[in-house]
Amino acid sequence: MIELFEWLATQPAPSRETAWRRLFGQSPFDEQKLRLLMSYLHRLLEQYLTVKAWNDDPLSNQIYLAKAYRKRQLTGAFDRTQRHLEKTLETQPLRNAHYHDCRYKLHWEAHQLAYTQNPTEVSRLQQLSGDADAIYLSQKLRLICLLNAHESVYQSGRQSGFDETVVTLAEREEMRCLPAVAVYLHCYRMLRNPDEEIHFQGFKELLLEQSALFFEEEMSGLFILAINYCVRRINAGESRFFSEALDLYKEGLSKRYLLENGVLSRFTYHNIVAAGLHTGELDWVRSFITEYKNRLEKQYRESSFSFNLARLEYAEKRYDYVLELLQRANYRDPLLNLAAKTLLLKTYYDLGEYETLESHLDAMRNYIHRKRVLGYHRTNYLNIIRYTEKLMRLNPLDKKSVYTLRQEMENETVLTEKAFFQKNLHVSE
Repeated sequence: MIELFEWLATQPAPSRETAWRRLFGQSPFDEQKLRLLMSYLHRLLEQYLTVKAWNDDPLSNQIYLAKAYRKRQLTGAFDRTQRHLEKTLETQPLRNAHYHDCRYKLHWEAHQLAYTQNPTEVSRLQQLSGDADAIYLSQKLRLICLLNAHESVYQSGRQSGFDETVVTLAEREEMRCLPAVAVYLHCYRMLRNPDEEIHFQGFKELLLEQSALFFEEEMSGLFILAINYCVRRINAGESRFFSEALDLYKEGLSKRYLLENGVLSRFTYHNIVAAGLHTGELDWVRSFITEYKNRLEKQYRESSFSFNLARLEYAEKRYDYVLELLQRANYRDPLLNLAAKTLLLKTYYDLGEYETLESHLDAMRNYIHRKRVLGYHRTNYLNIIRYTEKLMRLNPLDKKSVYTLRQEMENETVLTEKAFFQKNLHVSE
């Protein structure tokens, strides 16, 4: 099995016959024997993953040790393990649901041992009750927050009447002071009352101050909830939330909350650049684009890098670099391709190259019809083309026409480049 494992680890997709010859030379191929060998190896690999996960959680495996001592009535060893684990629990940083779960399990083992020695001993039950409440409320609130976040995008028809009962329980003084509960209380209020910014600020403050109290994976989810809230406020026209989002992005990057197995999503990469450009932190954006290029998935690395560098060069009005970056890149993803074409559109307009722009608009419209980009994106990019053509035909001295076009743009519900058009309308007027 060891030889089979070491060989398989170096082979992309070997055949069974090749594996057999590697292990048994010229002996007649026996598929059943090979299948059994592979089955045993698979079972060992699963055991390895189980033990590795167990070893990665020293708090839980110490509880299992205490449980083993308790079942064997080894009181001295149990007391020693309990004291050590209680000290470890209180000195380590975590204060999430897992922390309360470990406290609960340890106190339960202590209660079990004490009860067998003295059936009247129930002093630990009240402590157990408090830990159980903390575990339930923190986990339940987390699920409620995730469901509310989902419902802000997709209508599920879920009955949420019980949510308020859970929130009421969590708002009790002994519960709301616990970080595992408090962070999700603030998150819930932020999601349920998006127009009341005080809840977002309270949630953001906890995220930035108490990140060490939660697992990295849990913090990643919390940061995404806060960032998505900022995105919704930005989409509603509140551009000041670009700054709020950038604060969260910077912290998420420094603590690696936004990386998954060391990889940064290309979508997050694009969004971070957008936030940095809107807040005017151009030097930071340039550093970020370069520093995190190699964190992107390989198949999207060059296209995402060149596009975002072009966005930065456009913001700095270095149009020659914009044209060079966009014209040499190969954007296979239709949406990224359209975003690049839009940036070219803006560059041609700013340079006053209207003949080139007209040809570009025709090609862009044909691309949209050919690719059949559906829904919001199709409507958005066709609107961008339409309003660019209107802007090119506009007489800047005709104030009535300028005003009418401005109002038409303001009332347009699907137009991501509204700021670009309004800026140029203002210049014309």
